[in-house]
Formats: sequence, C-alpha cells, structure tokens
Amino acid sequence: MPAKYELIADELRVRIMSGELRPGDRVPGEAALVERHKVSPPTVRQALAVLRAEGLIEAKHGVGTFVRTPRVKVRRTDERYQWEKNRVHEPESVRRTTGATEHDTGLTMPDLSFSAKYSSEDASEDLADAFGIPVGTRLLRREYRTRPQGEDAPFSLTRSYLVYEMVKGNPDLLDDGNEPWPGGTQHQLFTVGIEILKITEEIEARPPTIQEAAELGIPAEGSAVLELRKVSIDTTGRVVEVADVVLSGDRTKLVFTTPLASWTERQSK
Repeated sequence: MPAKYELIADELRVRIMSGELRPGDRVPGEAALVERHKVSPPTVRQALAVLRAEGLIEAKHGVGTFVRTPRVKVRRTDERYQWEKNRVHEPESVRRTTGATEHDTGLTMPDLSFSAKYSSEDASEDLADAFGIPVGTRLLRREYRTRPQGEDAPFSLTRSYLVYEMVKGNPDLLDDGNEPWPGGTQHQLFTVGIEILKITEEIEARPPTIQEAAELGIPAEGSAVLELRKVSIDTTGRVVEVADVVLSGDRTKLVFTTPLASWTERQSK
C-alpha cells in the first residue's frame, strides 16, 4: 500500500499534469494539505520534496511553493552525429545556421546562450586509457555550456578532450574565441584532415554531485543525472576525441534506433 506522502504527491502530480495547476500557480500550502489529508507536517513536506525532485514544483523563499515552468527538453538520438557529419562539406553560411543543440531541442541559435572555455591538461590515467596514449600526454580541454535564453541552467555540463598534437596544425582550433564553431567538432577535425568513422557512447545514471546539481539547477537530493562518455574514432581506428557529458535527468530523453539485419539477408550470405 502506498505511503501517505506518496498519495499526497500523486494527487498534486495529477493536478499539475492535467493542467488544473498551471506553471506559476501556487501549490496549496502546508497547513492546507495537513488539514485536507489529516497527516502531520513532516508527511506533507516529504510529499512536496518528491515533487521538487521531479522538477514539477519549486519553493520560493518567503513566498511559497509554485508549479515550475517546464524547462526546454533535450531529445538526443543516435542519428545526431551522422547529421553533423553530413554538414561538414556544407558552406560556412549553412553550418552557422544551426548546431547539435538546436538539432536536439528544436530551438534556433538566437534562442540560446553559449559559452566555451579552453585549457591545456595532461592526460590522466583514465583519459590516457580512453585515448590509447601515454599518461601525461598534452590534451586540449574544452568546456561547453549551452542554455536557453531566459533560463539560468545549461542543458548539460560538457568536457571535450582532443590530443594537442593532433590539432595544433590549425591554430584556430586552440582558441575558444572561435566558438561556437560552425559545424562543431567534426568540422574542426576535418580542418586538420581527420574524418570520424565511429562514435561510441557509454551512459550511466547516478545522483548528481552538489556542484553539478547547483549548475544544472536541480535538487542535490532525489535527482538523477545521466553521465555520458563519448569516444570518437577516425578512419584509421585512432581515438581522436573523448567527451564527458553530464545531462540533467529531468530534461533529457535518449532515443536509440538499432537497424537489424533481416533473416532473408542473413540466409542469402
């Protein structure tokens, strides 16, 4: 049998999802919920904590608790990288019109605020293993944040690593002032003669760190993030980029499409 706080959370959730309580509406106060459900204040607080963790409500200090305006969602599919690769040979005027974030959200470039920060870093044991290079090899570390205009939290926390020796032939790739780069990473690597042939992604769900929760605008307790490691491999089998991405669980949908060989095709071989 559900606990009392779960029943209270369910009732409020239904009212929010049905539109009875709309974004910006005040949620019934603690005293009103205590009276309505004949429960103790801690039970009501537990129910409200569940809804805050789900991103449905937010507390405004000294004012009350309100239905939260839904944040822009991200829909990441496994087709996004082929879409990016197809654009590598397009003219800059075309590449400047949209990027991967716009592809994933349906927003346009004026809808977004973007920042990038580059630095140099020696490869840790973890990164050296991912790249297949010696520990201490010089890497170009790139940190990206993209958020919708009008929101204060980014879609993700992204750290991308390139081997410095691979990309130093084009000095423009070492300057974060050239971001956002028209065409993204695949076009950047194309300028130094690198073609990406395969990308692998490993994804784990976990609670956020306190710092991640603060930056992503989610509760530190009761929330989940998706930690994604992306490894890009070129036509020679060499790893050319490793990226670590932390995605907010309340605004991210991952979609995978896996082509399957038909039995007829297999039997004909």
